[in-house]
Amino acid sequence: MKRFIAKSIFLPLSILYGLIIDFRNWLFDNQLLPSVRPSVYSISVGNLTVGGTGKTPMVEFLIKRYWSSVYMTNASIATLSRGYGRKTRGFRVATVDDTAATIGDEPLQIHRKFGKQVRVCVGERRVEAIRLLLTHHPETALVVLDDAFQHRAVHPHLAILLMDYKRPFYDDYPFPAGRLRERRKGAHRADVIVVTKCPMNLWEAEQQRIISRIRPYTGSETPIFFAGLQYGQPVSFATHQPVADLKNVVLVSGLANADPLENYVRQAYGMQKHVRFADHYAYTRADLESILTNRPDGSVVLTTEKDWVKLDDLLTAEERSTWPLYYLPVAIQFLAEQESAFLAFLTTHKQLTKA
Repeated sequence: MKRFIAKSIFLPLSILYGLIIDFRNWLFDNQLLPSVRPSVYSISVGNLTVGGTGKTPMVEFLIKRYWSSVYMTNASIATLSRGYGRKTRGFRVATVDDTAATIGDEPLQIHRKFGKQVRVCVGERRVEAIRLLLTHHPETALVVLDDAFQHRAVHPHLAILLMDYKRPFYDDYPFPAGRLRERRKGAHRADVIVVTKCPMNLWEAEQQRIISRIRPYTGSETPIFFAGLQYGQPVSFATHQPVADLKNVVLVSGLANADPLENYVRQAYGMQKHVRFADHYAYTRADLESILTNRPDGSVVLTTEKDWVKLDDLLTAEERSTWPLYYLPVAIQFLAEQESAFLAFLTTHKQLTKA
């Protein structure tokens, strides 16, 4: 009841906010504000909802897909995001010396996993960032734009829109009554939609019901796919190797929506408790010591990859080798037989779209 009352109070503000964003989009749509199509093939990954739709796993999926492509060569792929939460400004290419404070936690995660295959970049002014990237690295053949669906100054060749299965945009409202960054009709700019964090056994009838709810906001031919999350084996902070038979864990997370992760860890690893922090939380040494000191006897600490890169920087080499700290890799996993169709769509779209 309280939630209904709060939504009713904020709904007029949501309508006003939505209209302001509509006007901004109208300016871009009518070329009254400039929108630049990059000279290099570009893919935007984004959402309508604030946080928590699986953008980073999708970016990693694209990295793996295109890096294995026959037409890609070494260092020809780049990722670009604004670097949310960093304390620096301007265009920056990740190096081994960077931290979450200098490039942001998610770019740092990607750099530590794929730094030898891709060039990880940050820059809040993305048109300028792409120009600088191509000036210094003209061999770049693909730029993956992370969290760029509302960044209208760049007109990507392919726009991928993600929607959380449990937080569909068609049931939501713009801020502050809801969690949408713009009104639902913004989905019409998507070239493809992926419904993320789905149960892997999602029935075909339920998929069709969701498609029918999405379709009023998209083009009639816009492909819609369904995917879940696949968690890997926990990895040791000390050895960077997967471990088996991990039990009695204290889960530590700083995510926009940690519920799917909590449900999985509770079932798979005997979760003792879950210490939650805000999304993109900047951990301190005191936070780490509190987590370790207050954990139940015999338990270990399990966290996410995004949180690992920040917590790991707080450790000495000796602490890293002796303290029971692990992180849980996660990847996007398409529902049965949909991955091949999605990959075929990516290939066809790139062939049809001239950079």
